[in-house]
Parts: sequence; C-alpha cells; structure tokens
Amino acid sequence: MKIILLAGGSGKRLWPLSNEIRSKIFLTLLRTEDGGRESMIQRICRQLDAAGLLSSTYIVTHQSQIEIMKNQIGEHIPIISEPYKKGTFTAISLAIAYLHSKVHVDPNEMVCVIPVDLLTEAAFFDLLHKLPHILTQSQANLALLGTIPKSPSNQFGYIVPKRTDSTDYYPVAHFVEKPDEQKARTLLKNNALWNCGVFAFPLKFMLSHLTEKKLPLVHEEILAQYEQLPELSFDHEVVEKIHHSVVVPYDGSWNDLGSWEALVGHLESNILGSGQITEDSVNTHIVNELSYPITVIDVSNIIVAASLDGILIASKKNANRIKQILPPPQQRPLYEEKRWGTYRVLDHSKAENEIETLTKKIKLLPGKNISYQLHHKRREVWIIISGSGEFILENKLYSIKTGDVLQIPLGAKHGLKATTPLELIEVQIGTELVEEDIVRLAMSWEEAVKYCNNEDNCV
Repeated sequence: MKIILLAGGSGKRLWPLSNEIRSKIFLTLLRTEDGGRESMIQRICRQLDAAGLLSSTYIVTHQSQIEIMKNQIGEHIPIISEPYKKGTFTAISLAIAYLHSKVHVDPNEMVCVIPVDLLTEAAFFDLLHKLPHILTQSQANLALLGTIPKSPSNQFGYIVPKRTDSTDYYPVAHFVEKPDEQKARTLLKNNALWNCGVFAFPLKFMLSHLTEKKLPLVHEEILAQYEQLPELSFDHEVVEKIHHSVVVPYDGSWNDLGSWEALVGHLESNILGSGQITEDSVNTHIVNELSYPITVIDVSNIIVAASLDGILIASKKNANRIKQILPPPQQRPLYEEKRWGTYRVLDHSKAENEIETLTKKIKLLPGKNISYQLHHKRREVWIIISGSGEFILENKLYSIKTGDVLQIPLGAKHGLKATTPLELIEVQIGTELVEEDIVRLAMSWEEAVKYCNNEDNCV
C-alpha cells in the first residue's frame, strides 16, 4: 500500500503564525512525550514510521513549501510538487500520475490518502493496514475511515452508514456536510461517523477516473496542464459520486486541527511565549512569537496570537472568520524555514532614490549550506554574529567566524556553509529586493569547494 499525505493549506486559519509558506502543518506547537515540541507534519511522519508505513509514503505539497518541508522532515520522503494550488482532487490526481508513470506502481496496489492536519493516536495508523483487505473483501471502489463521535459537533462532516452484520466496515449510505447541532444529534442516533478525510482505493480505480475525465496519466503531462486545471475537491468530484464505497469505523481519539479553537486544546499551557493571563480570564490562550510581552486582563474565551506577520485577537468560537476577512498577502512572509535553517525579516525600507534595504537575521544549521548563487539587482553585507563556517566569494574559499563582515558585490557568485550553528545579519541593498532575484548556480557546494581548492584559492 502506498500512502499519499496531503500537505497543502493557504495559511489563513491559524494566521498570524501561519502564512502562505508556513501553513498550519509546520507550526511547532504540539507537545511531544519527551517535553519538546513538534509540528503536525513531524507528528504524522513519526506516527507513520511507528506503524511501518513511512517507507511507502509520498507527500504532495505546493512548490513554495518544499524548503520548509525538507527543513522539518529531512530529505528521505519523496515530495510531489504542485506548481499551483488546485484543490484536493487535482493534487491527488497529480500524485496518482506520479505513482503510475514515475514509480511504476502496480495498478492493483492500494493507495491511501491522508490529510496532515489531524491529531490522533497509534491505533488509528494501525487500522490503515486493514484497508487493502477490506477493499478486497467488500469489492468496493473506495474505503473511508470514520470516527465514532463522542458528542454532536457542527465542525465536521458526517458519513451515514448502512448497518450490516459486519463489524469491520459498513456500506456508505450518504454524506452530510457540517450540519447544525440539532441535525448532528439526529445523525448520531443514526450511527453516523465523523469523516476523517482518509480515502483508500486501488490505483487502477483512479487511473480509470482520470481517463474518463480526459486527464493525463503521465506526471510531466499533467504538470504541463496544471495551471489550466480547475480547482476541485476530491470529496465532491469522487467520494460523493461513488455508488459502492464502505466506511471503516474507528473508536478512538481523533481531531481535525483546522482552527485555533481545536488547536489550543492540545497545547500544554495557556501561554506559549512571553505574556501573562489573569485568573479572571477563563479559557483564554496566548501564543506569542514576538519578544514583546502580551497581558490579558479579565477577558475570557479568546485567542491572542502574535507573530512578525501580525496580531490576532478573537473569540475562539469565531476565530475561523479570519479566513474570510484576511486580505491577500501584500508582502513577503517575515519568517521562513528553509532546508538549511531559518530567517526573520527585521526591517524593509525604501529611500527616496528608490534604493531599498532589507535586513534579515539568518540561522544556519551545522553542516548545512545555502545554494551557490548570485543576484542581479542587489548587493549584500553579511555580519557574522555567532558561530563559524566557510564562505565562497568569486571562486575563493574563506574561513569565517564571529565578528566577520562580508561584502558581496552585485552579480558576485557566493555561498555559505555552517561548521557550527551559525547566525548572521544580512543586509540587502538594491533596486528590487524580491526572492526571485536569485540565480542558483549548477555547481553544488562540494563542487564549488573542490574548484576553489584546485585553483589554490583558499584564504
């Protein structure tokens, strides 16, 4: 069985900590057993590994999130990159074409699609092993996982099953999308299950569906059409139209971490970061990434979240409204995680003569390097504030340490590698300071160092 992890997201629901690049699945807020913290993507990969499923897992995500994905989970899990965000049906179709044309998966092999933003326990992932047998036994086209509800909720979709003598699975009667509380109570009386968003099917089932829709089965061909493809939901396009599907009940802990209200219930403290909450502020949470303290006095049932991208103060019940009222991003994200480390934007300004300056604080992990690159519209000044490493400038290799100041002229080839944890202040000075002004050179770091050594350019 192959696992497809859907790892998209617009970054709006948990704004301001989340953004278009650092969506909610990358927020390192969940407590681990050893007292540390992990993100949703790190947690689900750890759980899949414990269930023996990680080695057959593929991740679908937007191309802008590949760097942060590799930063958090490493390089060992294949990533299928979306050039545009087109909805779950299109993302799954891209993954199916990849498995078919790139990995050459047997058409009879089972595929299981899992969303990343769920919080559950080990038994949930152990249950996945039963899905291939259930699909074969039931001869269904599609198998879903449904959680047995603990209470009526208007936050989740429901699967209404047809009850049979089987206890492992039930035929699906119909689906209900996020009902009001009164309808949810009625659904519980009819043994309805919460829809976990987990789908399993034989690869050939989706290959046939793509053929019917006249969509390519070859990865490169569907990529070439991706911009023109419609934004579609897998639920609406496939799941709700299937006549023979089954649901597998799961009686255990499960939650969809799609809102501040859902997420804060799983934090170990009411305050993360700098701040304080008075005792008369009941059920209030602060999640603060800023260095400035936040104090809440006599205000209950709210979430206060603060990051470089903004501050949110909202009732937990209605915090999800941020998704409707948040305007399109007007500026670059002020915090990003890369495969080599992280950076924070400290200042961005423009003078009257149209010269811009952008100041970042960059942290490189030991043994990691930025790509060998050059820029056409800016020069840079790097101030090393801690650590040591190696620096290449125009085919010369330098050893660097705390206190060094490095000047990088316009158009100069350069690269940096951390020997120890390395922190620096980067000042960009130019006419158009955008991420796109970067030319990554074909030469790897190792090749660049070898060239420097051969030319006897070590300094």
